[in-house]
Amino acid sequence: MSRTSWAGLPEPVRAAVIAATGGVTDVEEPGAGSQSDFAATLCTTAEPVFCKGIRTTSPRAARHRHEAAINPHLPAAAGRLLWQVEASDWLVLGFEHVPGGHADLCPGSPDVDSVAAAVAGLTVPAPAFAPSLAAHWGRLAAWRRLRAHQHVPDHLVAWESRAVDLVDGDSLLHTDIHSLNLLVDTEVRVVDWAWARRGASWVDRAFLVPRLIEAGHSPGAAERIAGPLPDPGATTFAVAVWGIWTYLNLTDPRPHRPALVTAAETWSEYRLGPRSYD
Repeated sequence: MSRTSWAGLPEPVRAAVIAATGGVTDVEEPGAGSQSDFAATLCTTAEPVFCKGIRTTSPRAARHRHEAAINPHLPAAAGRLLWQVEASDWLVLGFEHVPGGHADLCPGSPDVDSVAAAVAGLTVPAPAFAPSLAAHWGRLAAWRRLRAHQHVPDHLVAWESRAVDLVDGDSLLHTDIHSLNLLVDTEVRVVDWAWARRGASWVDRAFLVPRLIEAGHSPGAAERIAGPLPDPGATTFAVAVWGIWTYLNLTDPRPHRPALVTAAETWSEYRLGPRSYD
C-alpha cells in the first residue's frame, strides 16, 4: 500500500497536527505494516508522537474512528491516544510513542515468554459498544462460504458453527496479535487496536498460537507457551481461524496470508488428527 508522506499531507492537516503536538523537528516513517494512508513517528519540540492518518472518504476510516473510540477502555499495555484532528478530509490520530522493536516469536527468542505474559494480561471488560467477535464470525461463516469454491468436509463446518458460541464473552480483545503489533523494550506493549472486539477472555491467547506456529514452534509447544485454552474451545477456534484465513487468502490474496493458512491448518490437524480436510 502506497502511503502519503508528512510533506505530502495537505497544509491544513499538517497545521492541525502541529497545533496538537508542537513543532515537528523530524519524521520517521515505519518500515513495515500500517493500514493507514499516513503513518510516522513525529519528533517534536515536546515529545515524540506516533501518528496514523486516513482519508475520511476511505472505507478504512471507520476502523480508525473505532480505534479512537476504544482507546480509553484499553489495558495498560496498549499505547494511549493523545489527540485526534480532522481537517481537509483527513483524520489523524496521535498516540504516545512506544519504544522498542518488533517481537521475535521464534523458538529460543527471549521475547517469547514476555509476549505470552503480556497477552495473557490484556484482559479488561469490554465497553458496550465494542463489536461482538461471535457475531462477526457468525456472519462470516468462512467454511460454509468456501463450499462455493471447493470441497469442504461437513465436520469443519460443524466445528466452525460451535466457535460462534464459544468465543462469545464480555472481555475486550485485540484479535490481531502478531509481531508487528508487539513492541518489546523494557516491557511488551501491544499496539494497533483497530480490530478490537468483545469476546471470551482466552481468545487473544488463542490468536497467539498460530503466530507461534508460523514462527517455528510445534503446535503443542505453541499451546503451552500461550497458556491454558478451554477444550473444545481451542479446537473450534483453530478450525474457525483456518477457515477464515483460507477464505481471505482466496478472496483477497496478500503475500503474508499463505503462511497464516499453513499455520492454522497445522494447528487444526494437531487438534483433529491428520487429513482433517478429507
